[in-house]
Amino acid sequence: MTPADLSRCVVSAVRRAVEDGELAGVVPVRVVIERTRPGGVGEYATPVAFQIAKGAGLRPAQVAEVLARRLGGVTGIERVEVTGAGFLNFSLSSVSAAQLVRDVRRPVAIEVPDVRSSREPRERLVRAAVARIEAAQGVGPGPEFVVAPVARRDGDVLARYGPDAVAWAVLTTPARETPEFCDALLVQGEGNELFRVRYAHARAHALVRNAEQLGFRPEAGDDVDAPALLRVLADHPLVLEAAAHHRAPERLARHLVELADALLDFQYRVLPQGDEKPSAAHRARLALAEAAGTVLAGGLALLGIDAPTRL
Repeated sequence: MTPADLSRCVVSAVRRAVEDGELAGVVPVRVVIERTRPGGVGEYATPVAFQIAKGAGLRPAQVAEVLARRLGGVTGIERVEVTGAGFLNFSLSSVSAAQLVRDVRRPVAIEVPDVRSSREPRERLVRAAVARIEAAQGVGPGPEFVVAPVARRDGDVLARYGPDAVAWAVLTTPARETPEFCDALLVQGEGNELFRVRYAHARAHALVRNAEQLGFRPEAGDDVDAPALLRVLADHPLVLEAAAHHRAPERLARHLVELADALLDFQYRVLPQGDEKPSAAHRARLALAEAAGTVLAGGLALLGIDAPTRL
């Protein structure tokens, strides 16, 4: 079971509980599932019980216990526990690498706003990114929100750093804080997070090109040893849901950095070394790297940032 499957399972459990009369109220369309914080119980958690407790006329802990009983026997959920005042915490079975690769969708073409034509580039960037993320999740536009202005002249910032670097600086900063622009945005090195994300995306394409020269192509399979990359890739749908729910594009940006770093660590195990012949394991690793590159490109597109295939 993937974390995205877990979200749908929780919604289904709520619906069945309402239909069977154990709970009352409105069944949520979506349930936000997030990684538990360090030191927490399990791998994932949701506050859904708090969301529906009032309509059910019960305490959140009582709602959580009802849902825990229903979810405890679901295939793919190893353990479900109720903690605190009513949080549901989950541990899942191992994620299939082949299934993850198959589940990754190709990025949809998204119109990127021309921030240079806007009188207020930061507001335009944040609102446009939030709108794209919400649309990708099938969520309508939410209420207005406050975006702190940029402290220095927008034209000077754009002229010095360029629209992509400005977008990254803006969209990695929470809406009520002021982004920082510095020359690190211009450095083509690992200290620049935007460079790392774009470089990882370009490396995924380079690996596919190099594999073609060696006579093999990506093929989804489970013969991979990449727990960090698999974990981050599996979390991508949840990150998108949380970014849409909280209207926080910085959540997506942070996730892309984590995914890029995992892919850059993994890249050295993708292609055959020395006299090795391409095997099913190499094809599976290549498929995983290609999927990670696809997710990176899609994430950058949602942020309105270009994803070149060569750097």
